[in-house]
Amino acid sequence: MMFQSFEVASNPATGAPRVAKLRAELENLGLDGFLVPRADEHQGEYVPARARRLAWLTGFTGSAGVALIMKSKAYLFVDGRYTLQAAEQTDPEVFTIESLVDTPPPVWLRNVEKKLNIGFDPWLHTISETKSLREALEKNGGSLVAVKDNLVDLIWDDQPAPPLEAVTIQPEKYAGKLASQKLHELAEAVAKAKANATILTDPSSIAWAFNIRGNDVSNTPLPLAFALIPASGEPLLFIDKRKLPIETEAYLTQLSTLRAPSALEGDVAAFAAEGKTVMLDPALTAEKLRLIIEKAGGKVVDGLDPARLPRAVKNAVELEGARKSHERDGVAMVSFLSWIDEQAPGTIDEIIAATKLEETRQTVAESFQMPLENLSFDSISGAGPNGAFAHYRVSTQSNRKLQDGELYLIDSGGQYRDGTTDITRTLPVGKPTDDMKRKFTLVLKGMIAISTARFPKGTRGMDIDVLARIALWKQGYDYGHGTGHGVGSFLSVHEGPQSISKRGVQELLPGMILSNEPGYYKPGAYGIRTENLLIVTEPEVPEGGDIAMMGFETITLCPIDRRLIDTSLLVREELIWLDAYHARVREALLPHTNGSAREWLIAATEPFGHGN
Repeated sequence: MMFQSFEVASNPATGAPRVAKLRAELENLGLDGFLVPRADEHQGEYVPARARRLAWLTGFTGSAGVALIMKSKAYLFVDGRYTLQAAEQTDPEVFTIESLVDTPPPVWLRNVEKKLNIGFDPWLHTISETKSLREALEKNGGSLVAVKDNLVDLIWDDQPAPPLEAVTIQPEKYAGKLASQKLHELAEAVAKAKANATILTDPSSIAWAFNIRGNDVSNTPLPLAFALIPASGEPLLFIDKRKLPIETEAYLTQLSTLRAPSALEGDVAAFAAEGKTVMLDPALTAEKLRLIIEKAGGKVVDGLDPARLPRAVKNAVELEGARKSHERDGVAMVSFLSWIDEQAPGTIDEIIAATKLEETRQTVAESFQMPLENLSFDSISGAGPNGAFAHYRVSTQSNRKLQDGELYLIDSGGQYRDGTTDITRTLPVGKPTDDMKRKFTLVLKGMIAISTARFPKGTRGMDIDVLARIALWKQGYDYGHGTGHGVGSFLSVHEGPQSISKRGVQELLPGMILSNEPGYYKPGAYGIRTENLLIVTEPEVPEGGDIAMMGFETITLCPIDRRLIDTSLLVREELIWLDAYHARVREALLPHTNGSAREWLIAATEPFGHGN
């Protein structure tokens, strides 16, 4: 079974008739416009087929965006990753592309300087988003109008049913902590915030808190559900029982009162009607829940999802699982990369390569008796100029051969019961140019700088992001994405609140897992990115030092392509790190490789020597 598909179900021609139908609903409600975000009730990165309203209406299939349908015009807001994709997938006669970064809907609406009444589905916008939209419209005398029924749902005749994939228990041998203990600690956090309850809306937090996993969305093992966690008493878990095998239902019944999703609004209202205070995370929670609570007489207080930070700080069992999953993943990557090198330039394409890697991961995982549950995201398999798109997704339309004299970038990952992986490697097809080697080495210098960084308690991701960029900056280069994101434990490959980026305000804490992935992208030519995953280590006082310092443990095990490294650009300390890393990769993976892959691994991890 293949986890990824390379077909893009998008037809720009469907946009015009569907927008026309939506405009008829606008007219019925007396609205000037309606917002259609790429979101579901949980505000997650991945949404089920039923919630792909933006794609159905516009044809745009990217992972971030929002449409604003007005009476005579329609706008699609996307970020820089998707500008070209949006133009290709939508009808230019219908949609005008706007920047989701420079002029997001609140800014755009504020700048219109016209009284507008804009409809929105309060289940699909967070409390924070709604506040910004409302303020923008009211500035010009307009209003934000919550609709009872989503206008897209009214016209989507063959809308898919909600997902009903089976929910499984995540055993303590992988979770490292009992769900009952986690739920008790969440209740204590609610009480400390002087609230009577909180509502968990992020399925990752629910999966973590209850030690369950699901398959309701692609790539991330999530069961879609809501949970009301009181400061005292039994939690309420709102989940469709049709998803629950007998064992899972019995397990969850011991932890909570199980309620149907349809009971959520009524149960929350009944709880709030007693004058209770409910803590909601404004950046994650749908505006609808705030409206329900306040209408019923309850009080809403802002607070962070209390599961988010504990989920990000992995326990010893989760960290050991991460190490083991990366060892298996490294064996698969070595097998794949050695196979790539055996192929003559121009004989394979991006889809063949991505398919081969997925098959290799499955085979290796089975040999370790730890099945590949899924890919952690659809592989970014970019040859030549396609690699210059940092978030490129290969399709049958864009598929390109790996041609002589170009670079090939492969960013991929797996979901295993004991861990989530994410790795990027860039390799030459044929002989690389000096320009390619120079840029690759500058990126490598940044990756090594993060890998070897030491920092005191209180350091945030934004404080060290510059370390990954300084070698590039000195030569007049940069990259447009963050240096690193958080990674879950058999959960989301993009996990907050931790990150290494210009906006990374979360303090880095021991046990957090982050990616380390600086890059360089030359439009129309090639992309370069090297990515390892890291664990934040416990603070220690360096020999002869005064202050305890934290650092990073690299857990990704895979050679970095020697053919692209210009050692004249590396200082001695960088060469020492590189040789030590390759020695560790060889030691860990060699016992699990044989044949040509073994020979390839030995050659790929030969030391450079420490220089002067």
